[in-house]
Amino acid sequence: MPQTPPNALTATEAAAAIREGRLSSTDLVEACLARIDEREPALRAWAHLDPELGREQARQRDADTPAGPLHGVPIAVKDVIDTADQPTQMGSPIYAGYRPAADASIVSLLRGAGAVILGKTATAEFAGTAPAATTNPHDPTRTPGGSSSGSAAAVADLMVPVALGTQTGGSVQRPASFCGVFGYKPSYGRINRAGLKFAAESLDTLGWMARSLDDLALLDAVLSGEAPAPLEPLENPRIGICRTYLWERAEPSTRQALHDAADALRQAGLQVTERELPADFAGLSPVREVLNDYERARAMAYEWSHHRARISPQLSRSIERGFAMRHADYLQAQRFAHDTRVAFDAWLDDCDVLVAPCVNGEAPKGLDHTGDTTFQSLWTLLHAPTVGLPTHRGPHGLPVSIQLVARRGDDARLLRAALAAWRILSPQNQPGCRSAA
Repeated sequence: MPQTPPNALTATEAAAAIREGRLSSTDLVEACLARIDEREPALRAWAHLDPELGREQARQRDADTPAGPLHGVPIAVKDVIDTADQPTQMGSPIYAGYRPAADASIVSLLRGAGAVILGKTATAEFAGTAPAATTNPHDPTRTPGGSSSGSAAAVADLMVPVALGTQTGGSVQRPASFCGVFGYKPSYGRINRAGLKFAAESLDTLGWMARSLDDLALLDAVLSGEAPAPLEPLENPRIGICRTYLWERAEPSTRQALHDAADALRQAGLQVTERELPADFAGLSPVREVLNDYERARAMAYEWSHHRARISPQLSRSIERGFAMRHADYLQAQRFAHDTRVAFDAWLDDCDVLVAPCVNGEAPKGLDHTGDTTFQSLWTLLHAPTVGLPTHRGPHGLPVSIQLVARRGDDARLLRAALAAWRILSPQNQPGCRSAA
């Protein structure tokens, strides 16, 4: 068997190799930088990259005795998350060259676990909908998704094993699906957000993308304060198949992916039931838009007052809608969101996880938009944790994920259920299900 190039290792594999003396952080970082040098002109995944800074961090890690669970492993950071040693520019000319005084909490915790912060990945403007220049690694004529576009593309293209993202609507799971990697959006509030530029503070959630479920779980342990341990599959998870009220918007590839997943899980002997969301849950999508616009407008008050001409038309329209809203309407939307979250937790009580559509279908053509957020955003509003599994391919051979969803706070169970499902649904185990035409 040919040896895996260092940049193709997962974070879990790389950390073990460094810990056991089979790999140096320097060699790993050099392999990642070589891949970036080769592919970045076409992919445009990075907002800022200082190769010498990455090498300096790697040399320091190699001089130290491996201690933390991510010792020597390079990680990329979405460019709306503060880093003290690198600019945080937020996809906007307003913040060109801006250098924060401190790391965000999530970055500081990763450094404390031994990670090398390799660089900042491209983001849609202020984690919104005005896209970055990043292309899809599977087809440069198609969007990589957004707003965490650079993070998903960099992980998929073997530039870095793990990258941080954020999700206010669908900004982790959509690019993860379009680029064909695993995505994890934890429960709202699970990961401290100090040092994040808010988009909509009652929705914003830190998450990450990787090429293995083990890596999702490893970072979750580091960032939530748990002791890292090997991810074990949940035994006989109870699974609900939920097409959601958005099913009519799903393309044939997404419909086939969900059907195939349900059939394969049943054939494996798992308890699988069909679940339909209560009728009033259809209000989740419009309510999320109310909260998003109202809160974005106020989060952008300074920029709107002082740099309005440098804000994109897409974001300007959202800000204008937000400032036009009555506070009473915002409060009503918040009450609906709260009540629906409570109802969802009770409604899901007899299932461990839902299997639901993740995206409409394959990444659409064009780089002037980032795709439809609706299949991800209802779960964001519910504050539920989600994992995206890249189980299928669409009619053009591009990735199409399914999405696993759990109750708020049930992140550990979700990750274990995701591993149980992946062992059944992975391409190696389900070759007949891989092409969803």
